[in-house]
Amino acid sequence: MIMSRREALLLPVSPWFIALSLLLSLLFSMLLGLSQALWIPDILAVCIFFWGIHQPRRVGMATAFMLGLWMDVQHSSLFGQHAMSYVVLSYFALSMHRRLLWFPIKEQMLQILPFFILVEAISLLIRLSTGDDFPGWTMLLSPFIETLLWPVANLILLAPQRRAHDPDANRPI
Repeated sequence: MIMSRREALLLPVSPWFIALSLLLSLLFSMLLGLSQALWIPDILAVCIFFWGIHQPRRVGMATAFMLGLWMDVQHSSLFGQHAMSYVVLSYFALSMHRRLLWFPIKEQMLQILPFFILVEAISLLIRLSTGDDFPGWTMLLSPFIETLLWPVANLILLAPQRRAHDPDANRPI
């Protein structure tokens, strides 16, 4: 039985590819963070959540915590603000990784939106508890943009796993 493109088996992911994607998303988030606009999505959060869903044994809460501390230092924000948000996001990715992958991309987007909103709310509560002013309502756009980036992340980060070892017209895998 030939499997459809949607149901095709994926090759194992390289740990180097995971590390490279996390490093590139960290660098990209650091560059985007320089603009100080609140609507800009957190690319690193999307990447951590993606690998937490697809590879929970390789990218877990410890990785999320370390990357969060790195973002805190880079943004000069309260130490642990991003780390707490990323650990919560990683926890939810770990808790729902088996269930989420059964759904098509559109349903996945509907299910991950509350988690991105929750992470933004945690970050906001940490800011407000330290006496910072309310940043504005434009920060609510960020979780929606991160959710819209989910199909792009699936396309880009799963691309190396979809290639065949030895492409052949008679072999679908």
